[in-house]
Amino acid sequence: MERTLAIIKPDAVGNKTAGRILERIETAGFTVRKMQMVTLSRAEAEGFYAVHKEQPFFENLTSFMSSGPVLVLVLEATGAIKKWRDLMGATDPAQAASGTIRREFGQSIGQNATHGSDGPETAMFEISYFFPGIDLT
Repeated sequence: MERTLAIIKPDAVGNKTAGRILERIETAGFTVRKMQMVTLSRAEAEGFYAVHKEQPFFENLTSFMSSGPVLVLVLEATGAIKKWRDLMGATDPAQAASGTIRREFGQSIGQNATHGSDGPETAMFEISYFFPGIDLT
């Protein structure tokens, strides 16, 4: 079993589609190990996305991610990282495959409903960022 971090972003929470996204997560066979709703401060968003600090989208990303509540989840499944990324779909909802979360619930590249870890090391960092002390074994 593998664990990954998922975030249901402010656009999806604000549009009241978080419940439908959670249903899709469970239907896909994930086990939700941890979940909390938080509103990130700008500093927290900047810390979480620090790897992108030099990117031109960093300012808009951190502003958006601190604009309202998000649902942060630890998902568990066999091959959870790839499985979650496949279920989310491409970053740009217009390019995402039919049936993916971002295609159905995303509005734009910036407001694309969900976030997911992109690899095992990232997942460990991201999970511990929101859930310090969690047992990742």
